[in-house]
Amino acid sequence: MRSLAFVILFSCAGSVAAEESWPQFLGPAANGSCRQADLPLTWGEKKNVRWKTAIHDRGHSSPVVWDKQIWLTTAAEDGKQLFAVCVDRDSGKIVHDIRVFEVEKPEHINELNSYASPTPVVEAGRVYVHFGTYGTACLDTASGKTLWARRDLHCNHFMGPGSSALVYKNLLILNFDGTDVQYVVALDKQSGETVWKKNRTTDYAKAEGDRRKAYSTPTMIDVDGPQLISCGAFAAFAYVPETGKEIWKVCYPGGFSNVSHPLHGQGLLFLNTGFDRPEIWAVRPDGHGDITSSHVVWKDKEKNLPTKPSIVLVGELLFFVNDNGIATCLEAKTGTKVWQERIRGFFSASPLASPGRIYFFDHDGKTTVIAPERELKVLAVNQLDNGFMASPAVTGKALILRTKTHLYRIEP
Repeated sequence: MRSLAFVILFSCAGSVAAEESWPQFLGPAANGSCRQADLPLTWGEKKNVRWKTAIHDRGHSSPVVWDKQIWLTTAAEDGKQLFAVCVDRDSGKIVHDIRVFEVEKPEHINELNSYASPTPVVEAGRVYVHFGTYGTACLDTASGKTLWARRDLHCNHFMGPGSSALVYKNLLILNFDGTDVQYVVALDKQSGETVWKKNRTTDYAKAEGDRRKAYSTPTMIDVDGPQLISCGAFAAFAYVPETGKEIWKVCYPGGFSNVSHPLHGQGLLFLNTGFDRPEIWAVRPDGHGDITSSHVVWKDKEKNLPTKPSIVLVGELLFFVNDNGIATCLEAKTGTKVWQERIRGFFSASPLASPGRIYFFDHDGKTTVIAPERELKVLAVNQLDNGFMASPAVTGKALILRTKTHLYRIEP
């Protein structure tokens, strides 16, 4: 079944085929999967590179695709200038390079982060770029003109921004989980005005400063109606997307600085509890109130779980790689470990699942391609010159890959 996010994003897509567009973080269904077969299996700097375009400065946002445009963000190394960049999908030429915001005194960031880590959202005629506490803007995709901007939504990220935006119907939804304040806000995507704002109901009495923050991106699921799923430090929440009313929450101890994206499938919601002591929880998302003691189906508390890369689901199997290069396959319904093997490398980018393949992208520019099976089968290992911090995009039969310095279109 296609997720609610997929249906929403493409209900008004017009002539833009779903297979050509990748409008948000982790793709049309926000699950790191695509239905496109025949994506490239092997490549290198001199093999199957249709074009390669340098992207100035530094950014970890993932590319998004609509029609013939690819959008991403980047930032000056010191964080004082924040940019939106549009690249032509067919030629690789830069169409727009827009300085969206200037920042007088940027806060410190972690060495694995950037000032342009949140991924944009693109739709017909508009792209929404988000830089966390430094600002959010809606740009016209044809002219690059700023249609509206907000610079009054703040939190102390402490180590830089990370959570990406989500579009649902007429809303642009954002997480702000800082060391000081923690809330979710929904803006009218046409005007930028606040529709609702909801503070987290987490008890932070024993969690100070850094342990109150999170970087997870919200997502939409459909369980007896639409639910906005938003993960913060120590708890994940479901909200009514139109109003922000809390439907349920599940509380996980020891979890903060959450990055990994929540994933819905097989009737369960799969959550990564975050940094420090990462655990993977499978939750039935059909409850009300605090469902911690009633709706958690299984927990994986073993070592070698990711803190940054997300999980993908293929059939009845979950696949993921941890930050230090250990890949794992679990049964989705039970959490039973099927296999766990080291593929080597260090990872921040989320994997990509396509028919018959899963792609893992590491910090040194290596991509390990495996078969989504009950034993580890490596299909290919590919190398580019610079490493991956951003997750991939897909358009047609092409991979759009962002390394630390360049954007590539990989296609035979």
